[in-house]
Amino acid sequence: MDYRFSKWEERHTAGQTTLEKMLKIFNQLLIYTNGDANQALQWMTEMDRQYGLGDDEIGMGEFIEWLKREGYLEDAAERGEFKITGKTTKKIREDSLNEIFTTLRKQSAFGNHKIPRTGSSDERMPETRAWTFGDNLQNLDMTATLNNALKRSITEISLIEEDFRIYETEHQTTCATVLMIDVSHSMILYGEDRITPAKKVAMALAELILTRYPKDSLDIILFGDEAWTVDVKDLPFVSVGPYHTNTKAGLALARQILKRKKNQNKQIFMITDGKPSAINEGIKIYKNSFGLDRKIVNKTLDEAVICRKDKITITTFMVTSDPYLQGFVRELTEANQGRAYFSGLDNLGEYLFIDYIRNRRKKLR
Repeated sequence: MDYRFSKWEERHTAGQTTLEKMLKIFNQLLIYTNGDANQALQWMTEMDRQYGLGDDEIGMGEFIEWLKREGYLEDAAERGEFKITGKTTKKIREDSLNEIFTTLRKQSAFGNHKIPRTGSSDERMPETRAWTFGDNLQNLDMTATLNNALKRSITEISLIEEDFRIYETEHQTTCATVLMIDVSHSMILYGEDRITPAKKVAMALAELILTRYPKDSLDIILFGDEAWTVDVKDLPFVSVGPYHTNTKAGLALARQILKRKKNQNKQIFMITDGKPSAINEGIKIYKNSFGLDRKIVNKTLDEAVICRKDKITITTFMVTSDPYLQGFVRELTEANQGRAYFSGLDNLGEYLFIDYIRNRRKKLR
């Protein structure tokens, strides 16, 4: 299997101790090993032997003892194995967020998303308008108000109703998101690892929502032959299976989850690299891996239309240049009136996060 590496920049570890640097490497390896701490430590031991990850005082033995002492690692002595903890998975999410979206500014008002109309909130806009009865005077533009009064008289200042100007404010709303991750065999086909970038983005998005948008919700769905949910804490353990791509089942499950949400904005983010190749037919699964099977495609597009009627926007992030998939994604996007990004692996996180934060499309219809 081929892995993608980016150019090392010293700023990523500036000010970090040797143990913190080693922890960062350990967490990266855990993503590749699907949370297998023993495999990750074995790889680190080999890397330390060849390249010297520690220093004169800190080796792999000291690092492992530090991991256990700090609560990142549990020692399952009866099985002679190590197991990562919840603290480790949280740290992996934090590292993923910092890596993928380092330019994200800390929000002053958590749990809010802008929609393209004005209303009542704490977020001021630069535009002003005339005051009307019921407007909050805390949003009064004093400078513009006094200027209006001075235009009438510069010798005797008096305020009348027509002088008052009020800052516009933006209406904000929360967002319910379902992130669908393709775990079909194609995500590791031809030696290219596509599942690891997808997992890193999922963990980063989860950490973003948990820490900066706590009023939002995030559910995660894996889809292969069928579709099922997975907890955020289990994301490091996600792996690809010998599956086809049942996109319809994933969309149907996502729609069912979102129908139970009270958030006004509802959206599906789908990370995939393969065309739909399976659908459910009763208790059986109809599969066809060759080309675009119109029976499968049409059923999937029907689900996209139902999502549109339920005011659920689908945003597809395509991580391959497969022409069959490009054609399907265009059909899906048109049917749902959603969005699509032909992002590739290198900028998957950037596209997904910018789309999530900006929330550009009108979802209130």
